Amino acid sequence: MEQVQADRPEVMHVEVSDLRMALRAGWQDFLAAPYYGLLFACIYVIGGWLIYFVVTGTGQVWWTLPAAAGFPILGPFIACGLYDVSRRLEAGLPLNRHQTFLVIFRQKDRQIPSMAAVIVVFFLFWNFLSHMIFALFLGNAVMTNVSSSLAVFLSPAGLTMLAVGTAVGAVFATLLFSLTVVSLPMLLEHEVDFVTAMITSFAVVTESPAVMLGWGALIAVALFLAMLPGFFGLFVVLPVLGHASWHLYRRAVSWES
Repeated sequence: MEQVQADRPEVMHVEVSDLRMALRAGWQDFLAAPYYGLLFACIYVIGGWLIYFVVTGTGQVWWTLPAAAGFPILGPFIACGLYDVSRRLEAGLPLNRHQTFLVIFRQKDRQIPSMAAVIVVFFLFWNFLSHMIFALFLGNAVMTNVSSSLAVFLSPAGLTMLAVGTAVGAVFATLLFSLTVVSLPMLLEHEVDFVTAMITSFAVVTESPAVMLGWGALIAVALFLAMLPGFFGLFVVLPVLGHASWHLYRRAVSWES
């Protein structure tokens, strides 16, 4: 893949119409190259199944929710293959499986692994905090029936725990979204350091907060609904959102020549 040595990017204002355009373009890319979308989504579907069976197999059913919610945090990194497909379709370049997988493999020597480390740290810290929140509010509760009954979560302490956990999780998700919404496609296309990419991504969100946070909420809801039918909805939702993220990045960031 030919890399472009770019100057400092310019952050553009994003409108709701840009989101609609990105979604339409994402759907068209998925229809134009469904093989890639289904293949990359398959990784997530299998991963979701593994997480579910491991969690339920240990009898700790309550961990299914935070595990399922945390798993999509890794989505932007795996979506690098989708970004490359959209880049090639946009440029009128032929699609080649070998070249696309080679592009993904080459990211190990660039800045994307550093971004992946940031994402993993967020994921691990959120899991640690969810443990702490659970222990703080339900540490003294009788847990004998938690594997077969969710009644403990309907108690005052359980409802408070869910409220606090949701609020803390929303803060983490918003911050992570702000740092990654355009940084990963940017790193795929340009030779910039990951700190610059994160700062630019955060600037995109602060430039158009309502629209971009609405985009983040749409992603969260779409992924949640896609996971409900045995994770099968990810076969469509994940690739469409991955392709759409590339097109939104192209609208949100402009590079000086």
